[in-house]
Amino acid sequence: MSQKTDRQPRLAELTVRGVILGGLITLFFTAANVYLGLKVGLTFATSIPAAVISMAVLRAFSDSTILENNIVQTVASAAGTLSAIIFVLPGLVMIGWWQGFDFFTTAAICATGGLLGVMFSVPLRRALVVDSGLPYPEGRAAAEVLKVGAESREGREESVRGLKVIIVNALVSAGFALLAQMKLVASQAAVWFHTGAGATGISGSLSFALLGAGHLVGLSVGMAMLAGLIIGWGFALPILTSMSDITGSAEHIASTVFSSDVRFLGAGVIGVAAIWTLLRIIGPVVGDITSALASSRAKRAGEQRPVVERVLSGW
Repeated sequence: MSQKTDRQPRLAELTVRGVILGGLITLFFTAANVYLGLKVGLTFATSIPAAVISMAVLRAFSDSTILENNIVQTVASAAGTLSAIIFVLPGLVMIGWWQGFDFFTTAAICATGGLLGVMFSVPLRRALVVDSGLPYPEGRAAAEVLKVGAESREGREESVRGLKVIIVNALVSAGFALLAQMKLVASQAAVWFHTGAGATGISGSLSFALLGAGHLVGLSVGMAMLAGLIIGWGFALPILTSMSDITGSAEHIASTVFSSDVRFLGAGVIGVAAIWTLLRIIGPVVGDITSALASSRAKRAGEQRPVVERVLSGW
């Protein structure tokens, strides 16, 4: 007697090519994030660009699936997590707690942070994505990008065009940076001036990287940064420089006070925002942990759950 089975064919998900592609994207995006973060204190999310690149590359394989593309963009999203080390180690250097950058120690810290990030993605998934108060959190946006690319021919063609745009813009940005290093074009513009007893200025970097990062972070984050710029350079810096004993040109006075005083105001704001955010999501996080444990108990009891509802492999 033959037994009938209703098992569905297994779709490609965690594949070698997917992990390799995700690793390569992570390598380049992490380097870009670290450079941009150390330069201007700003990083960008990598999930959606990685999803576009993944769909454009893996469409060359007939057996590629949306689940495989999801793995690639999930691996590449680690670029944002790993680059967050730029906010930790420089801060420790600024307060005098970190005196060197031993390779193995630094690598161990980054690896530990990455593992903790992966572990916390389980209890934070529902709190920050599924039940988020945001109208369109990044995780949901990345899912929609993947679904559009998988369900329609137009979406797949759009992913190819998106990859071409990424390549062209990368080449243009690299070309401008090369010209700037050769002193053929200006790389930044700045004006420094005295404000009574104090000093301040307006300084800007003429970089395509900043244009791209500004487009990725969006209008609301950009306006928040503009507000911080006005508070720091328009109010805090003139007041603190007027109280300082430093002498010299307006540029020297403003730059010195900004590095020693105003920069710490911004660091304090970031710290308070982090604590406030943690307090706001602690309830949903506890609820998500409870839900994950209930899902595990249901799995052990023989209940089958859809793959998109599992918070861990096998749950």
